[in-house]
Amino acid sequence: MGLFITFEGIEGCGKTTQVRFAAEYLRKKGIAPVVTQEPGGTPLSDSIRRILLNRGGFRIGANAEVLLFAAARAQHVEEIILPALKDNRVVLCDRFSDATIVYQGYGRGIEIDAVRRVIDFAARSLTPDLTLLFDVPVELGLERALRRISKKKGPAPEDRFEQEGREFHRKIRQGYLDLAGQEPGRFRVLDGSRKIEEVHRDVCALIDAALKR
Repeated sequence: MGLFITFEGIEGCGKTTQVRFAAEYLRKKGIAPVVTQEPGGTPLSDSIRRILLNRGGFRIGANAEVLLFAAARAQHVEEIILPALKDNRVVLCDRFSDATIVYQGYGRGIEIDAVRRVIDFAARSLTPDLTLLFDVPVELGLERALRRISKKKGPAPEDRFEQEGREFHRKIRQGYLDLAGQEPGRFRVLDGSRKIEEVHRDVCALIDAALKR
């Protein structure tokens, strides 16, 4: 099997930028990674992404939200992630199951064990080899996220979660830190408030260590 690395954190933590930089770093080392995101990665998953992340004229209940994320993940795992890992590839994924636990469990208040059962089924019990958690204060993360969204042109912005109240995002941040404390062997917590280049150096060192293992 290959190496499965996930990038997690609250809105505006810088994870998406770090995924891109990490992919470039690996390519320079002669490794062609599979770079993907959640929700997304396949035509079906991308369609579900548009429903979940764009504000529409209808309400999405918390339970329905979990199941939509799970459906997107099930297709993503089957079509993209598992085949790549079986082909001994390095997979870099922008969010995975941990995001559902914290956003829908901690954030929406759905019972955590119920969320875990759903995502375990959807992901076929797949667990990342390494999860990089980019931790930033909620205020800084939201400021970054909303600034990024304001600069985008074209289709409706993916801002449904950014429009939630700050208390929601505080629960998300705490959820991530709780998960990192529960699984210290898998998680590595990085200070995402630093300069991009500083965070990138730490990411590269952690990826190199994972490759050696």
